[in-house]
Order: sequence, then C-alpha cells, then structure tokens
Amino acid sequence: SVSNLEFHHLVRFTSALLQAFALGPDHVRVGLLQVGTHAILEFDLDVHTDQESLQKSLGNLRQLQGDTNTEAALGVAHSVLVDSVRDVPKVLLWLTDGVQPGDVEGPMAALKAKGVYVLAIFAVHGNFQVLKRIVSPPVESHLYSVDIYNIEIITEDLREALIKIFSVKRLHLIHLTSHSALLQWCPVLTADSGYYELWLSGAGADSESRRYLSAESSSVELSALHPETSYTAFLQPQSNDRLFNTLSVHFTTMAGEKIQLKTYPAVVFVSDRSPRKVQVSWGPLQPSLIQGYTVEYGTIPRGQPETEYLITVTARHGNGEERAMSVRACTQAEPSPALVDLQLHPMDQGEIQVMWKAHEEGVRGYWLSWDSPKFKNQFLFVAPSVTSLLSLASLKEVASVCLLSIARGEGRLCCALGL
Repeated sequence: SVSNLEFHHLVRFTSALLQAFALGPDHVRVGLLQVGTHAILEFDLDVHTDQESLQKSLGNLRQLQGDTNTEAALGVAHSVLVDSVRDVPKVLLWLTDGVQPGDVEGPMAALKAKGVYVLAIFAVHGNFQVLKRIVSPPVESHLYSVDIYNIEIITEDLREALIKIFSVKRLHLIHLTSHSALLQWCPVLTADSGYYELWLSGAGADSESRRYLSAESSSVELSALHPETSYTAFLQPQSNDRLFNTLSVHFTTMAGEKIQLKTYPAVVFVSDRSPRKVQVSWGPLQPSLIQGYTVEYGTIPRGQPETEYLITVTARHGNGEERAMSVRACTQAEPSPALVDLQLHPMDQGEIQVMWKAHEEGVRGYWLSWDSPKFKNQFLFVAPSVTSLLSLASLKEVASVCLLSIARGEGRLCCALGL
C-alpha cells in the first residue's frame, strides 16, 4: 500500500542498513519477504553470503501489486525463522505504512513466543497503538515512526538496536592483558532459574576446573593467565527450563612487555565532607593490574573548616610504573551552634524572664528545665520559634536553669546557668 517512490526509499534504506554487517553462516543471515496479494519470499536466509550478492539482489527488487496480505506473510516468516534449527538471535524487521496492519497481533505474539525479536518501522500516520503491542520490548528502540522520505535518519539507531540483539548470545572479550581477560555476556537466565558454568582451555589451563556463576552474573575476570598464550573460554548456561547453547570466545594474551596500561585510577571523588574530615574513593579497582595504592592527603585529620586540600591517589602497577590522579577537596564550615546565649532577668514581684539566642535552622524545639529546693527536674517543652519565656517561677524558688535544644541531625546541645 506504499507508492512506488516510497517503495524505492524503503529499498534504499534497507540496503544502507545491511551494508555494515558481515554475511554468511557464521555471521548475519538475511532473507527478504515482500507482501502483496500473496507473500513472496524474494530470497531465503542462506542465499547471500556476501554484500555484493545481497546489494545486487536488492537493486533488482520490484514492487508487488495488489492487496496487502500481511497475515499470509507472517505465516511464511514463521516457517523461515522458527523452523530454523540453529539457536541464534532471530529478528523480524517489518517495514510498513502501518495504516491498516491487519490481524497481526496473534501471529506476532506466536513469533515472539518462539524467541523472535519483532521490530517495526511505519509511516507517521500509521496505527501506533497496534504496532506498539506487537513489537518486542523495549519499544523505544524497536519501534520507529518516520517520514518514509526521510527514513535514513533512523539508520544508525536501528543498526545499533540490531547489533545489540545479535550480541545477546555471544561471549565478548572486553579487556585483555598479559595475565588476565575480562569476559562479558548478555544474561539469558533469570534469578533462581539456574547458573552459568565456565571453563577454559589452552596452555596451562585446567579444562577440568570449572567455575560456577550465579544467574545474575553478566561478566567474569580470568586471572593468572600466561603471556602470549592462546585460550578459549566456554560459558554454558544451565537451566531446568530449557537447553542453551554453549558460548565461547578465543583470545591470545598480550606479551608481558606490551601491556597497555590504562590510567588507573580513572576517577577519584570526595564525599561525606564535614568540618574535620572527608571521605576519598577511587576506581575502577583492577586487582590483576594494580599492586597497591598510595594516598597523599596532607593534614586532613586536623583540617581547618572551609579549607581546601589537594588529595593525590597513586596506583602502583605490576610492572613497577605508577599512575596518579589528584583532586581538590574543601572541608565544610563549622555548623553554627544551636544555642549561643542564655540569660535570666529578674522581673517585678520576684519573677524570672528566661531569654536565649539560637539558630533556628534544623532546630525542632527546646526543653527548658529548672531545679528548686522544693522540686527537682522541672521540665517544659518550648516551640522552636520561641526565644524567651516570662514568669518561669519565683526567683527565690529557682536554683538553676538549663536549656536543651533538639536539633535535626546534630544531637543535643545544653547551656546552663546556676543562680
């Protein structure tokens, strides 16, 4: 139901989108299904093993005429994707105007139930509510509404979404040194649904030694490896719910003298500042690379309030080299005391006026207490807005007065005056 010109833009977009991928049995396999009155499989997944062949086929593509039989096309897509015996990521990318998508929610749900990722691109006037329900989450990266004449603006975002899907069932080498390797994978297990079994083959590796990782794991660091040695790491997800393929990655450790040192620590930050101390943290921690750290911090234990300090963290690498990073930190000012003065003023008829000065910020109230020969520990709670009190008691009956402020987070401060 798209015009010839729109069809041309869709084909050109598809060509540009797929150019970045290596094709073949061990890489990306591409099939194309065109929808008309009948669903036509233009080429199957194993037809094109190189870009030249694929691009030539796309260039020769001609638009079908007639109705849009999407339901029939989804039946063909099911047989092509679901009946594939290989346990690899599978994607259905649907390019449509989206105006009348048809009865597609059931067939799309069946595809997703079989592990197929459904992505869709539709014209700006398409049925967003229906299409939102049929794509695989997350919707923000798997559903695109775009003007077909400017469809190329989503090429990079869509390609990144596809790459992320293709990487789901792969074991990736993230960081490599002469003695360690950091591996990462996209989790395929849920909490309490199983575990990961990891083992290593190569010179000096004990293939019988297995490591067992929790279902929440998504990375692991291999240490105590030999320099310039080839290894293969294997990761097997174990679950009672279904059978997963074993993931693997092959790598060769670096030569000892060619270790590429990164700047560690990469970040140093200061937290929990107070008038007399600060807390210093740094990262990332690299126990396979770093022998220890030296922190130079001057006189912070006896620091003065609102004083700036230079803090240097130095990392000692395994080859003897050092890397340092410095930050500036300023201690906080001393908090103003909640109570700074307490005065008693004799009044007429022997009464007493109690007055005090206070910083109200954070103060929730005051406890006023006094002792007399007749009564001990007399108490009165005063609101935080009150700073004076008249006629506490007869002057002759008061031996001492104590004022206690209740401050948020500052404990209690007491100021007393004996008579």
